[in-house]
Amino acid sequence: MSDHEDFFARRCVLVNGPVIVGAGPSGLAVGACLKEQGVPFVILERTDCIASLWQKRTYDRLKLHLPKQFCQLPKVPFPEDFPEYPTKKQFIGYLESYAKRFELNPRFNECVQSAKYDETSGLWRVKTVSTSSGGGNRTAEIEYICRWLVVATGENAEPVLPEIEGLSEFGGHVMHACHYRSGEDYRGKRVLVVGCGNSGMEVSLDLCNHNAFPSMVVRSSVHVLPREVLGKSTYELAFFMVKWLPLWLADKLLLIMAWLVLGNIEKYGLKRPSMGPLQLKNSQGKTPVLDIGALSKIKSGLVKIVPGIKRFSRGCVELVNGEKLEVDSVILATGYRSNVPSWLQESEFFSKNGFPKSPFPNGWKGNAGLYAVGFTRRGLSGASSDAVKIAQDIGKVWKEETKQKKQITACHRRCISQF
Repeated sequence: MSDHEDFFARRCVLVNGPVIVGAGPSGLAVGACLKEQGVPFVILERTDCIASLWQKRTYDRLKLHLPKQFCQLPKVPFPEDFPEYPTKKQFIGYLESYAKRFELNPRFNECVQSAKYDETSGLWRVKTVSTSSGGGNRTAEIEYICRWLVVATGENAEPVLPEIEGLSEFGGHVMHACHYRSGEDYRGKRVLVVGCGNSGMEVSLDLCNHNAFPSMVVRSSVHVLPREVLGKSTYELAFFMVKWLPLWLADKLLLIMAWLVLGNIEKYGLKRPSMGPLQLKNSQGKTPVLDIGALSKIKSGLVKIVPGIKRFSRGCVELVNGEKLEVDSVILATGYRSNVPSWLQESEFFSKNGFPKSPFPNGWKGNAGLYAVGFTRRGLSGASSDAVKIAQDIGKVWKEETKQKKQITACHRRCISQF
């Protein structure tokens, strides 16, 4: 009975096209490609801006780790005067210009609570809670009814916050790297950086540059590669090699080049995995670290490498080797995760970890009009590739049905058709 009452109580919006959940680069790319196909759509975004990960959860010194030609969205290359590795500010400006060019107008502050396929009507029901800043705590519930649902919330929707014994008793400043902006506030302080991926390395480098004293926790093995080899992007070299060589051979060549440029990094506490960097990326999604200066700080001792954490106590951390360090602050560079399982009521296409079950390049399309973009573990180039496929797939069906003048309506509903 409560479900029946809920069925009629919500404001309902019929969307004559797909609903795209997420206004990051992936969602914008799908929107732009759908515009080219002439398909109407709605983009839902839980925050108050596009690309919220870039605008609200990245540090100031961040630049694209890959050359710009591998990071551009469909239809629009980066401006020629942009550097090879655009800054955070430049990339955000590019995305805002992209949204303006294609007249992409996401519905901001609309947080998707659930999305479920209604087999009776053959439509998706996407329930959102909208928070109006102008009305204090006033909220509005809306249900969008659509034929197609595009999941564009991405791989990095939520920060991963590990449970570490004694962390609540530490007493010092603790935060996830998504809240870190600059090392300016850490001058002269002892900072423990938990995590040795690209974020952990770059935060440690930034702390050094602001005269802090970082120690970086390296609990497991990690691949560190130079960002460039003889002036050529390592990513570009790898991209070229895997086209012509088996993966194991490309990995061997990459590691030889890394050894020639960086030397033996294991003596500094950075043990390499037994699996090659490309194979590890393909099988487990673990991205190798592209060094932009942190390794020289590690070699010089300005960044101290420490093993895993056993427990925290007041102003102190005990490591698994028994060593105790006094620290002032802790930054958790422990990565991100998908949030899809928390709202999408579906189990055939997405797995429990929030990623499509089918690996790249087949993870973009599910059943019943369900699509995914930004889950390829291949960065912006993978997202752009999937965005084009999704728009073409939807566009083909939409155009055929438009020609036949078929009109899909939701039964037993009061719908406000706005799109």
